[in-house]
Amino acid sequence: MRGIGSLTIASMAVLLSPPASAQQPIPISIASVPSIPSASTYLALDKGYFRDAGLDVTIERIDSLSKAVAMVATGRIQAAQGGISAGFYNAVTQGLPIIMALEGGSTPLYHWVLVRNELKDAIKTPADLKGRRVALSAPGSNAMYEMGMVLASAGLRLKDVDVKYIAFSQMAVALANGAVDAALMVAPFSDVAIERKLGHPWLDPEPLIPVLPMTNLAYIANVDWIWEHRDVAQRLFLALARASRDYCQAYHRGPNRAEVIDTMVNHKIVIDRALTDRMQWQARNPNGTFSVASLISMQSFFRQEGQVEKGVPPEKLADASFAEAAARELGPFELVNPASTLKGCR
Repeated sequence: MRGIGSLTIASMAVLLSPPASAQQPIPISIASVPSIPSASTYLALDKGYFRDAGLDVTIERIDSLSKAVAMVATGRIQAAQGGISAGFYNAVTQGLPIIMALEGGSTPLYHWVLVRNELKDAIKTPADLKGRRVALSAPGSNAMYEMGMVLASAGLRLKDVDVKYIAFSQMAVALANGAVDAALMVAPFSDVAIERKLGHPWLDPEPLIPVLPMTNLAYIANVDWIWEHRDVAQRLFLALARASRDYCQAYHRGPNRAEVIDTMVNHKIVIDRALTDRMQWQARNPNGTFSVASLISMQSFFRQEGQVEKGVPPEKLADASFAEAAARELGPFELVNPASTLKGCR
């Protein structure tokens, strides 16, 4: 009788418990660097993917992922999205409880190295950059890695050029007034500079990057939080993977492209709707799968340049389980616009 009574009470408890959808949403804080690829984070919010997962997500804007590392490590926020940099590798090396949980961007990047208009006939190959003033966005950035690979193709290193660290938004002006000779730029800044003839589009760095696809953006998370709240973390990153697939459909100019641009405009990621529509967006993996070889290549480069003290094994850098779970849950990714010939986001 005792066992039957216990079973009856337990069964009643289950019947009387509210469904998961009716339970109080779990508060989550995510930091995000406003950029074209960050649209997926806001899509997950606007399309109710977080809500459907039982999460109450707040998105904070940050200037760079490196500024969010400490916030994630101390648990002030649970996750952050942005560009992978030497700062992340150093934080892992120092034992901070952070890890990449989902890829947020990879090649094709549609980055450009622009040169001063006056030098378009003088700079023909990467070897011609030797001794030149080259603009990069920040020390330890993945743009630094890209330029390093461009120079390496000619047997050069960053020490062989005069690096100037300039914000992307100021690079076109620096080219136009002769402050720099070349600049590695990202969309939409490169598109604006080219359209306004403030610089000459000289080189796509991607073919010179030895390890492709190159992962350059990621969602990082607090390791302790992941282990203590595994189910919540799983729901969070599945919601983000769903939104990443929406982004990829729009990347391939599917019927939802206008909707995704609306999200970018409404959340002030972009201002110029027409430019955003006609430009190429950065790609990503639809499941959030990392290019581990790319992460290791980037780490080796940063060590060579003295940006990172020592290396760590790949399992300390990225947790592949969330992308694997997304692939199982969401099934194979299929393009709504099969006529697209664009690479990436497949």
